[in-house]
Amino acid sequence: MDQKDTLRMKGITKQFPGVLANDNITFELRAGEVHGLLGENGAGKSTLMNILYGLHQADSGKIYIQGEKVEITSPRVAVDHGIGMVHQHFMLVDNLTALENVILGIPPRHP
Repeated sequence: MDQKDTLRMKGITKQFPGVLANDNITFELRAGEVHGLLGENGAGKSTLMNILYGLHQADSGKIYIQGEKVEITSPRVAVDHGIGMVHQHFMLVDNLTALENVILGIPPRHP
């Protein structure tokens, strides 16, 4: 793992009954980079992001943040690691912007 990697998902595999959603996926993101995941419906994009956000657990593979192996077992754990997610379609507040939808998910900070 390169020291500049902010996030690395290595060897991520997720299977649902009768469906191999992710098969040995490795994804790296460095500070300042912007990435897009492209693929057909059912290609596993949302599943991969749901694993990163703790909504699903990978069957195998590892996640590293700043070079440290982490176990993201829930959205709360993801948020604690600085990971947020703007969900597609059903989980958005329609009359808010993307930024406002993200801000809704940030826990309040108490001085």
